[in-house]
Amino acid sequence: MRNSAFLPSGHPAPRPPSAETLALRSVHRAVSDLRRGTPVIIAGEGACLLVAAAETVGAQGLAELVALASAAPVLLLSPVRAAAILQRPVPLNAPDEGAVALRLPPGLTAPERLRAFADPTAELLLGPEGQAMERAPLPLLAAAGLSLAKLGRLLPALVAAPMPQAAPGEGLLRVDSADLLAYPASAATSLRRVGEARVPLEDAPDTRIIAFRAADGGIEHLAMLVGNPEAVLAAGGAPLARLHSECFTGDLLGSLRCDCGPQLKGALRRMAEDGAGVLLYLAQEGRGIGLVNKLRAYTLQDQGLDTLDANRALGYGADERNFLVAATMLRLLEVPRVRLLTNNPDKLAGLAACGVEVVTREQHAYAGNGVNDRYLATKAERFGHMLEE
Repeated sequence: MRNSAFLPSGHPAPRPPSAETLALRSVHRAVSDLRRGTPVIIAGEGACLLVAAAETVGAQGLAELVALASAAPVLLLSPVRAAAILQRPVPLNAPDEGAVALRLPPGLTAPERLRAFADPTAELLLGPEGQAMERAPLPLLAAAGLSLAKLGRLLPALVAAPMPQAAPGEGLLRVDSADLLAYPASAATSLRRVGEARVPLEDAPDTRIIAFRAADGGIEHLAMLVGNPEAVLAAGGAPLARLHSECFTGDLLGSLRCDCGPQLKGALRRMAEDGAGVLLYLAQEGRGIGLVNKLRAYTLQDQGLDTLDANRALGYGADERNFLVAATMLRLLEVPRVRLLTNNPDKLAGLAACGVEVVTREQHAYAGNGVNDRYLATKAERFGHMLEE
């Protein structure tokens, strides 16, 4: 216990962290452990499940998992990836079942083989042992385990095994499944302003940038306030706004594979011309799958898949973003209504569901460049983006 005598004179002892903050910290630490190849214990539903990321686990992590497990480990995968490995369709046992468990023959538990199972861009050589792979019963907490991998922007593929609830875990982190599943919403609503400055931009010289950070200390999201949106709101109007997911390749490098760079610069220019605007720069690369997985998706697209099917082949949904993040930032900025620059109906619905009034939708489409034509067509045909006037 901290001795109050060491506190500065006149300062009260710090309050203990809230239960919500402790839960966020626990999940954040579990994400970090999984990313570095350390097994994690997920507890809940009257059970405990040991999980390790197939993408990162090494020999030591596998040995720890096997030593603590009460049954042979299985490989947890998305149904699409399991079907690719088994080379046959994988019917689901329930409409909402989002995971499949495969038995792991002893010859297929080496770390390099597990990484190949996880990654559809890697060469998959099953050999004789692989021909015998079959489905196993899905363990409790499997969905929570895959959610943890996604939070870490890892491929959703896990080595998993049950363990006795009373077992100490040999120093492994234990995270509650309810905290894990609640994490996206909890982290979003815990966002706070942590820093701001005026940053003149080429397309919008009168710009302030405000940084937001969640209570778990995770990656920051940014708001770019162009001109004077406060004055627009005070007069009863609604400023232009855009929710822009970060895109390293498009925004910074000028990649021709997407339309993100033109959308970013175009939104800032339009806000500057309008005299006011709010651009939220969200740390949700690749529709929420992260930069590494986006590069993997590009590899799959080069092999013939479109952007939606590439995400699914990796084990992710078509769009993994959380628009509660944007709604919370707008609330903290005291922006209750906007004119939204978007072609994406999900953004309209997402903001409205979180209590933000979208007064109008402003068209924000850019012509193809010869490289991204198929990408734009997929957005229109399969995501429902409104690219036509």
